[in-house]
Amino acid sequence: MTAPGTRAAAPAEDSDDLDVEEALALVREAKDDHPGQVPAPAPTAHGEEHRAIPWRQARETAARAARARARRAPVTVPLGDTLGLVLAAPLDALTDLPSFDTSAMDGWAVAGPGPWDVRDEGVLAGHAQPEPLTDGEAVRIATGARIPADTTAVLRSEHGRSDAQGRLHATRELAHGQDIRPRAQECRGGDQLLPVGTLVTPAVLGLAAAAGYDTLTAVPRPRAEVLVLGDELLTEGLPHDGLIRDALGPMLPPWLRALGAEVVAVRRIGDDAEALHQAVTGSAADLVVTTGGTAGGPVDHVHPVLERIGAELLVDGVKVRPGHPMLLARTKDAQHLVGLPGNPLAAVSGLLTLAEPLLRTLAAHPAPEPYTLPLKEAIQGHPHDTRLVPVVLRGDCAAPLHYNGPAMLRGIAAADALAVVPPGGAGQGQETELLDLPWAAAGIEVCFT
Repeated sequence: MTAPGTRAAAPAEDSDDLDVEEALALVREAKDDHPGQVPAPAPTAHGEEHRAIPWRQARETAARAARARARRAPVTVPLGDTLGLVLAAPLDALTDLPSFDTSAMDGWAVAGPGPWDVRDEGVLAGHAQPEPLTDGEAVRIATGARIPADTTAVLRSEHGRSDAQGRLHATRELAHGQDIRPRAQECRGGDQLLPVGTLVTPAVLGLAAAAGYDTLTAVPRPRAEVLVLGDELLTEGLPHDGLIRDALGPMLPPWLRALGAEVVAVRRIGDDAEALHQAVTGSAADLVVTTGGTAGGPVDHVHPVLERIGAELLVDGVKVRPGHPMLLARTKDAQHLVGLPGNPLAAVSGLLTLAEPLLRTLAAHPAPEPYTLPLKEAIQGHPHDTRLVPVVLRGDCAAPLHYNGPAMLRGIAAADALAVVPPGGAGQGQETELLDLPWAAAGIEVCFT
């Protein structure tokens, strides 16, 4: 008989048990994610499975959790504030584009065959409709100006010359309608320019402005609130006396914004269960993000608080390194909580595993197409879990960065992406899936390894 709370040893002949080296590797990895804590026992072959789920399943669960929410009402947003949102209504043409015949070049509007007599006054963009032309007449015209009625073509400035009598001659053949942008060349009023679900990029903003829009109907940004836990965290100065600088408080809000969220608050809770309870139950955000406190230590209050408020625990641990003690819970009908580990790189892993698919789905952003690149160097794997390793992209390959421990940010700060390394590792030249960072700029020849 075993003592309460302990696990009986598996029979030696059970081939599904972990060998000694694998068990030691699990212990080392768990200590990396939770310094000073003893890891939970490894899985056995007796039907008792660890609650952690595979990495891909965790991402799918987060996206599915967001889809299960009631449809979020579209909002009307001033045009200048819509960058990064998704259209919730089609972008239809409000008028013909262009809405009148315009000159595509600086030059002369001419009527009939040349040579032409040139009017004294020219035609500029933004002015009223000019007087019609008669055969044999020309007028100076600027790009974007309205074309006079009965114009045959626009003669470019570099293709015309004047004779001694001041008459205009073409220096090359001129086609009928040349360099005139006819009304409705791009679209007619009522045409659909872009469908529902289009991401508002700078080009979309330009098109909407050209089409006469002052506001757009869009899917609202998900609102996120960050709760920073831990009594050991400093907000300024050098680490001292067992206290460390808080890296996640400064890092998480802009990262969440890069993932499409509106960060409504950042609160420092410390290791206070009651304060955490009040912060979670009082939050009106779509997503609450906590830092640390997701394990089973004496001041790890996230699980007890979630149990106290009756939250539905959707993900309780993920088979990924770093970051396996991350969690996802539905705290109320319109709200989820992502619990990130306290170590910085482990928290990044949690962001990209759980927060990114949830926020993307809430914002109606399409999932990025997965892609792979060969590795420049081999990456050692975990025996059973996925690893996320910072890499830089160099041409057609991904080079691993060496500072990739759970508490390290030096590698991710120089990274373009995270390599998704399967259990067992990946060899040099092996095609490996990559997760782009929101601000990645591949090809910058700077690497700190």
